[in-house]
Amino acid sequence: MSNLQIALASLGVVVLIAIVAHGAWSARRAGPKRALPPDTREDPAFASTTGDAAAGAGATPGRIEPAIGPDAPIAEEATLARPGPRRNVLPLDALIDAFAVIAVDAPVTGELAASHLPATRHVGSKPFQIEGHNVATGAWEPPTPGQRYGELQAGIQLASRSGALNEIEYSEFVHRIQAYAEAIGASADFPDMLDVMARARELDAFASQHDAQLAVHLRARSSAWSPGYIQQHARRHGFMPGSVPGRLVYPGAEEGDPPVLTLTFDPQAALAEEPDLSAVRDATLSFDVPQTPASAEPFVAWQATAQALAVGMDAAIVDDSERPLTPEGFAAIQRALGQLYAALEARDLAAGSPAARRLFS
Repeated sequence: MSNLQIALASLGVVVLIAIVAHGAWSARRAGPKRALPPDTREDPAFASTTGDAAAGAGATPGRIEPAIGPDAPIAEEATLARPGPRRNVLPLDALIDAFAVIAVDAPVTGELAASHLPATRHVGSKPFQIEGHNVATGAWEPPTPGQRYGELQAGIQLASRSGALNEIEYSEFVHRIQAYAEAIGASADFPDMLDVMARARELDAFASQHDAQLAVHLRARSSAWSPGYIQQHARRHGFMPGSVPGRLVYPGAEEGDPPVLTLTFDPQAALAEEPDLSAVRDATLSFDVPQTPASAEPFVAWQATAQALAVGMDAAIVDDSERPLTPEGFAAIQRALGQLYAALEARDLAAGSPAARRLFS
């Protein structure tokens, strides 16, 4: 083989290697963005924005940390150690419950009252509870062994996000409470069904007109994201894994509180065998208005977190109609939100109160 042939062959090998390397590099660039190693930090992921930068206008991001509540910066190390939300049993409330009085001739023990509680506390889609009036403390509470109760009551929720209490559900409630009363040697007195149904319909109408769950979408501008990439950025702003794949939550201030914010994306991508290869181009950041007290400043956190994630993940902030959400758009939402808070408070159903959390669930 001549020197020319050897040179050409060597050049061909070099070109082939270059083509293979370029193909691999291009494929990697075309794939979704992946999470960085734990010890790597990207400054934009820790920055929030103000002004048109939030809506993708290209302004320089400001160096402020998104926070839940005033002057409350989020540290990843601290939030990762926080316990997850736990459901509390919320007390009965005459605003949203229909009550049945369970009268006893003499105080009954907590053991007796608790041992005959119904196995399930739902009729249809509506929850109900039984409480006892503690002789020693004077408090209404779920029947507890070791305590004595001079009176009991049962309450069924009049409405929820599934609709108003209906006649079939109320009849089943009456049947279950009547059986419970007989089991503990008591008698039960129930309100008139027509009155209960009227209250249920009126409360359901109010709730339907004053319910709101605010959401914005983060749309990838260039490369798609892997689930790990989204999770890494979310963790840096205090989010924790939710109860289902593709859901991240920013917990409330107290254990058992609903999350202040939720960030969701395609659950199928989160469940993929190779999630690093799953391409996600959309994530939704939301908060449930009636479930979150205004004092927690969820709107401020929602807007600031959306802006911060948009910068860190190279995303546009858009509404359900794919329109960019500008600072003016956020301001209009905030004004409407103030009116909604006022209407709920006027009904004694302030956002984040126990009664509001039960009604809007």
